Amino acid sequence: MQTTVKQLSDTKVQVTIVLGANELADAEQVALTKLSKTVKVPGFRSGKVPASVAAKHVSPQALQEQALDDAISKAVAVSFTEQSIRAIDRPSVEVKKFVPSEELEFTAEVEVIPEVKLGDYKKLSAKKDDVKIAAKDVTDVLERMKNGFAEKKEVERAAKDGDEVVIDFTGKKDGVAFDGGTATDYTLSLGAGQFIPGFEDGVIGHKANDSFDLDLEFPKEYHSSDLAGQKVVFSVVLKKVLEPVKPALDDDFAKKAGPFETIKDLKEDIKRELTAQKEKEVEDKYKDALITELIEKSKVSAPEALVADQMQSIEQDFQQNLMYRGLSLDAYIQSQGYKDIDAWREKEVKEAATRRVQAGLVLSEVTKAENIELTDLEVDEQVAQFKQQYANNPQMAEQLGTEEARDDIANRVITDKTIDRLVELNA
Repeated sequence: MQTTVKQLSDTKVQVTIVLGANELADAEQVALTKLSKTVKVPGFRSGKVPASVAAKHVSPQALQEQALDDAISKAVAVSFTEQSIRAIDRPSVEVKKFVPSEELEFTAEVEVIPEVKLGDYKKLSAKKDDVKIAAKDVTDVLERMKNGFAEKKEVERAAKDGDEVVIDFTGKKDGVAFDGGTATDYTLSLGAGQFIPGFEDGVIGHKANDSFDLDLEFPKEYHSSDLAGQKVVFSVVLKKVLEPVKPALDDDFAKKAGPFETIKDLKEDIKRELTAQKEKEVEDKYKDALITELIEKSKVSAPEALVADQMQSIEQDFQQNLMYRGLSLDAYIQSQGYKDIDAWREKEVKEAATRRVQAGLVLSEVTKAENIELTDLEVDEQVAQFKQQYANNPQMAEQLGTEEARDDIANRVITDKTIDRLVELNA
């Protein structure tokens, strides 16, 4: 077998392979053995026909095609191993010359893991932000807690921002009620932003037993394309106005809020929780900054196949997040001024996907450079944590038991260990 490797780019190679009569004879024998398991010959059980007998009953064309496939598969595997080619996906094969039983010449073009020239990962300049919790941060949490403990008192005055109202409403587009636009005895917190812009403001100033119409327009990025950017009319009947009566911030409030004796204890606990949250945010931001800087200091290309995989993952996650917010991807793309979904993918998704791939490649080099290893015990512990986390989800628990899931978890754990080492080296 003769092999020639041509580097097409940082992430793609073309291998030219020439096989002679001996290699093709071996491939033909392998092909005949495979075909003998499916050929039917009188006097022999299915799958038990000797190759020598099967040779007389197998179609010459079928034998030639199978031998060609087997010869290419074996040659690619051997040559990639010998040449240390780290292929990402299946190669694109083109047969240049084929003389049955005599000679085969073909090319195999494939994307590969590129060579990474790692920058000085021990001397990165990124700095960690200071963690500061202001008195206002604690006060804001206390205010939200007060709202949660507030008692609702029915009042006769006009509704104002911060009140709760009980309403009936019917939404119509072009005079016809639309799906999801009608409700009875609906409790609405004014100022919470639960409804489309203008609805809550339109209720403010009205009293119980008032009936009124609100001429509004749905946001252009609204999740339902039938309503996005459309003008509608909501007919509203205000049935009750409820004023929240908030409790005083005293020791009694602290005792209701949790295992606290004084309001001072509650405030200190809130500050501890906020500090822990902020520390995690700062740490995550710092890690991200280190990785970004390392990518910039390194020479690393992103193979198209890996970028495509990451783009698919990012898009799925993004669509799910939009769905939770009541938005659709089409509406979002339109609201951001993109021509179409391809323009959005090229601008937002591909950039993020490329950075993910580059991050994975440079971190992999750091893993090797620092001899970071992973034990079975570490993976077992992480798998056990996930299983405990999803104890009430049998389907997820079953999936965590697969080799694929274990490999994925192992990759996450060693990546986390590598990032921690990066932090340690730049402390």
